[in-house]
Amino acid sequence: MEPMTVGASVESVLTWDYRPADGRLATLYERAKAGQWNAATDVDWSLPVTFGRALNRDSAAGWASFRASPLARRGPRAWDTFRWELQSWMVSQFLHGEQAALAVAGRLAGELPDLDGKFCAASQAADEARHVEVFARYLHEHVPEPYPVSPPLRSLLTDVLADGRWDVTALGMQIMVEALAMAAFRLGGETFHDPLIQQITRLVARDEARHVSFGVLSLEGLYAGLTTPERGEREELVVQAAELMHRRFLLGEVWERMEVDRAEGTAHAAVDPLMVSYRRTLFTAVLSALRRIGLFTPYVRGKLALLGLVAPGIG
Repeated sequence: MEPMTVGASVESVLTWDYRPADGRLATLYERAKAGQWNAATDVDWSLPVTFGRALNRDSAAGWASFRASPLARRGPRAWDTFRWELQSWMVSQFLHGEQAALAVAGRLAGELPDLDGKFCAASQAADEARHVEVFARYLHEHVPEPYPVSPPLRSLLTDVLADGRWDVTALGMQIMVEALAMAAFRLGGETFHDPLIQQITRLVARDEARHVSFGVLSLEGLYAGLTTPERGEREELVVQAAELMHRRFLLGEVWERMEVDRAEGTAHAAVDPLMVSYRRTLFTAVLSALRRIGLFTPYVRGKLALLGLVAPGIG
């Protein structure tokens, strides 16, 4: 892949007030210091990975999804291949997203107006560097053909990095991308197919929980003071990010690699009960963060419901 360059006009803010201002951020920074781990020594790289091996029988829901999918006519072995390819695709997207998060954390360390926020952003940058390291090593050593960055993810990362306002960058990355990633890591720790990536995603999920908390604490109360047009602009960013992430999880690239017609595969993913449930589960963390910062408005809720990302009855 060619390098991705995104231009943006950003400000660096230096504060001369070194007194702690937000005890919650100070506590989060202490947790970040205590929670550091080493990707080279705290991961058991000797754990076996046999990429592509036959898998145990899937859950009843998974088996029903297979039988309704375009892969059913090829037999159960095709479902095993799909499940491995899905893991490969997800870990590849983890890697690309974590590199973007590394760039955002570095920028926030310079842009945030308070010292507590700068400390948290700097500690997050160290976390993200470790995540890039660990996912890159796993893919290099164990996955025959990793995936390039998904076009919807690339589009969202471009939007997030191109905006010079720190709160918009934080909203796009800390709330939309990081909360979604945190949920995916937690699910991956239980559902991926080899013990090494399960261990890695559990470690990374601990860091991501801090990153989402950092985003919430940084943005909490901010949007109540904006004008109606300014607030509406943030709502539109949330909706556009959700639309891109919904399209991303229709798995177009995976279907193509499986030599399934992309339109047929994505049409199945759009309505399959298991995949709908999976997307809703991932977005639960996003909805929680949006509520805390005051952006889960009726407008946003309605748009996410149209995408099938909000379960009926969730308000």
